[in-house]
Amino acid sequence: MSSYKIILSGGGTGGHIYPAIAIANELKSRYPNAEFLFVGAKDRMEMEKVPQAGYDIKGLWISGIQRSLSLKNLSFPFKVISSLWKARKIIKSFKPHVAIGTGGFASGPLLYMAASKNIPSLIQEQNSYPGITNKLLAKKAQKICVAYDNLERFFPSDKIIKTGNPVRQGLLDIEDNTVEAKNNFNLKHGKYTLLVLGGSLGARRINQLIETELDFFDTQNVQIIWQCGKLYYQQYKIYNNTKNVQVYEFLNDMASAYAAADVIISRAGASSVSELCIVGKPVIFIPSPNVAEDHQTKNAMAIVNNDAAMIIKEEDLEVDFENKFSQLLASSDRQLQLSENIKKLALVNATKEIVDEVEKLLKK
Repeated sequence: MSSYKIILSGGGTGGHIYPAIAIANELKSRYPNAEFLFVGAKDRMEMEKVPQAGYDIKGLWISGIQRSLSLKNLSFPFKVISSLWKARKIIKSFKPHVAIGTGGFASGPLLYMAASKNIPSLIQEQNSYPGITNKLLAKKAQKICVAYDNLERFFPSDKIIKTGNPVRQGLLDIEDNTVEAKNNFNLKHGKYTLLVLGGSLGARRINQLIETELDFFDTQNVQIIWQCGKLYYQQYKIYNNTKNVQVYEFLNDMASAYAAADVIISRAGASSVSELCIVGKPVIFIPSPNVAEDHQTKNAMAIVNNDAAMIIKEEDLEVDFENKFSQLLASSDRQLQLSENIKKLALVNATKEIVDEVEKLLKK
């Protein structure tokens, strides 16, 4: 049977959206006649990014609980009820053969209702510390694909398969595209290119750092591709008028951005870490301290402990950044060492291995 119906849910940030799209793309390559439907949270970025990737999506009225006391939490029970009802309606209408969740608010109601209809489901957990949605769904899922070891404390061990995280297509061949990529961004050859990534929504502290250090970068002969994020673009777009600085709300062609880069500064979200291992460029991680169990620091340290990247905590940026950055730039040997070591940690077949597990559910 090739005309499968496959429903996927994951969103809120690029770290949940792009793994879902990568899984869908691989499934589509194997089953060209399959039907796909995504389910996301209304007003979140998946409602834009999924259609851009060529897939239909339906939105649920859902969001997370605010960690601080907030009036927004009063509407949460109503959002859950509304989303469960709509997810049930979507499943009844679409009649999927399998449900796939990659995390984010919307995947909770969708996979819960799928399980209630005895539709086999697979969870893809990107992080070393799972989010609440996936922890709640674990009992009902048939398979849980993970990227880190020691997740038995969160999930049933008999359901866990270590696959790594899906990454965007086209990242495996970027080494051959450096010249073309620099031309696409109108960059100067022979000048160091720094790629700055703070996540799809942006990272306030990283943006503040880059703004403060623009004169320093100029003295270091560095040109910058700066993805400042949706939340900060209006504030930082003025620097597009600065020589050797390009500011973007979001980089749609990440393969070209990675190919053009000589050095990368990045948050340490799980999907970003997985992509950077495949990309194989020298990386300075600046983990977000504002995440559950400080899991971005743990993600980064899994790489740093293999001498495959550098890390600077937000609290140490003022003291350490210029010294560490200039030392890295001055040593081509160190750049090569970091590059070679991080490539060794790449799990390049993650998407295919996850889809292999999906196939097993489809053919049961």
